[in-house]
Amino acid sequence: MRHAGHWIGGAETAGGGRRGEIFDPATGEVAGYVDLAAPADVDAAVAAARAAFPGWRDSSLTRRSKVLFAFRELMDRHRDELAALISAEHGKVHSDALGEVARGLEVVEFACGIPHLLKGGFSENVSTGVDSFSIRQPLGVVAGITPFNFPAMVPMWMFPVAVACGNTFVLKPSERDPSASLLMARLWKEAGLPDGVFNVVQGDKAAVDRLLEHPDVRAVSFVGSTPIARYVYQTGTANGKRVQALGGAKNHMLVLPDADLDLVADAAVNAGFGSAGERCMAISVVLAVDPVGDELVAKIVDRVGRLTVGPGDDPESDMGPLVTGTHRDKVASYLDTALAEGAKLVVDGRETPVKGGTVAARTPGFWLGPTVIDHVRPGTSVHRDEIFGPVLSVVRVGSYDEGLRVINETEYGNGTAVFTNDGGAARRFQNEVEVGMVGVNVPIPVPMAYYSFGGWKSSLFGDTHVHGTEGVHFYTRGKVITSRWLDPSHGGVNLGFPTNG
Repeated sequence: MRHAGHWIGGAETAGGGRRGEIFDPATGEVAGYVDLAAPADVDAAVAAARAAFPGWRDSSLTRRSKVLFAFRELMDRHRDELAALISAEHGKVHSDALGEVARGLEVVEFACGIPHLLKGGFSENVSTGVDSFSIRQPLGVVAGITPFNFPAMVPMWMFPVAVACGNTFVLKPSERDPSASLLMARLWKEAGLPDGVFNVVQGDKAAVDRLLEHPDVRAVSFVGSTPIARYVYQTGTANGKRVQALGGAKNHMLVLPDADLDLVADAAVNAGFGSAGERCMAISVVLAVDPVGDELVAKIVDRVGRLTVGPGDDPESDMGPLVTGTHRDKVASYLDTALAEGAKLVVDGRETPVKGGTVAARTPGFWLGPTVIDHVRPGTSVHRDEIFGPVLSVVRVGSYDEGLRVINETEYGNGTAVFTNDGGAARRFQNEVEVGMVGVNVPIPVPMAYYSFGGWKSSLFGDTHVHGTEGVHFYTRGKVITSRWLDPSHGGVNLGFPTNG
C-alpha cells in the first residue's frame, strides 16, 4: 500500500494522526493512504521554511539558478516515474501525464533565468550627485494550494518562480494524488536545495485554513474551483496576505461558418476529453454558428466513437477514468439533467465500453466515457455550471454576435477559442471577448511559461496571474533606493579575474 506523508525540513515525516485514502481510479480500490496535516504539522513546515529563508534569500542569483538547472535535469530524467505516479493516482493516461510534466518543466526553465528576471532599473544623477535605482526582494515564506487535476504541472506554475526569487515554499497538494509532490521534493534535495526551502504538507481544509491564517505566511497561490478560490482569497487577504486565487471555468469554442470543420472536430474532441475533461482549460461548450451545427456534431460523434477508454497505464487508452467515485457520480448526474432541460444526449458516456471491462456504468472504477450533448440552451445548468468531466455541450447560435454574447454573459472568463479562416473576424473576437486567455484556431490556449496564466471575472481573484513576469512580481516586492556618496572610496589592487559567487 502506498503511503504519502509530509516533507518538512528536507525529510519525509508522518503526520499527526488523521489519514485519508488514495484510490486507484481504474479499479476503485484503495491503493494507499495519505497523512492529513493537523495545524501543528503546518506550523512545523512554516517554521522550517522561516528558518531557511535568511540563508536562501541571501544566496547569490548564480547559486539559485544552478540549483534550478540541476532540478530541471533531474525532473527531466525522472519524468516517466513522475508520470506513472500521476496516472496511478489521478487516472489520466501516461502520455497525458508526460505532457503535464513537460509543461511544468517549461516554468522551471523560465525560472532558471532569474538573474535576468530580477534586474532592476538605475537612473544616474536624478539630482546633482544623487542616483536612484530599484530592486525586487523576496517576500519570505509563501504557500501554494493546488488541485487534483494537475498534481505536477500546477505546483510547478508556482514553486520554481517563488524559490528562484529567494522565497521559501510550503506546498499543500491535493490529497487525492499526493505522491508526485513528494518525488519533486526529493529531487529538489538531490539538486542541492537547502533543507527547509521547499516543504510539503498533505491535507484537507484544516491544512488550508492554517496556511491562510498563519502569521508567517506572506503570500498564497491557489488553483481550484471558484467557490474555494473566492474563500481562499477572502480569508487570505483578511489575514493580511498577498493572494492569487485562480478559479473555475466554462470555456467556449466559437465555430464560424468558414471554419475547417474537420480541424474543429479534432480540436473539440482533443480539448473536451483529454484528461477526462478534468482541465480548467478544457473546451466544454461548442458554439456552432448556423448552418454548421449538424455537420459538425456528426464529425465529433464519429471521432468520439473511435476513442479507446481504458486504464491510464495502458498505452492503447486515449482517456482514463475520473479521479473519484463521488466526482464521477456528480458529473454523470448532468446527463439526466440535460435531458430534463430539453437537450439531446447524442453520446451517452455511461454506455461507453471500457477496455478490459463492460460499459462504463457497470465497470469497477470511476468510469464515464466521452459524452456529447446537443441543442443545449444558454443559461441552463448544463451550459452554466463547471461540470469538470468528459461532457461536451453543443449550443446552436445564429451569428457571431449571438455567440460572442453567450460567452461574455458567462460567469467565467478563463479560456476561449474561435475557429475561422477570416483574419478580420479573429481579430475582432480577440478584441471583444471578455476572457483572459484566447485561442485563434487553438483549442487550449495555455500560455507558454514566459507569459502568464489566468482568467477574468469569476475565474480569478487577485491582481496577478500565475508564472511569467506576473509570477515574478507576485513573489517579490519592489524597493527604490536614492543614494548620494560624498567621498570616493578605493578598494585596493586585485589583478584576479572577477567571478560570481
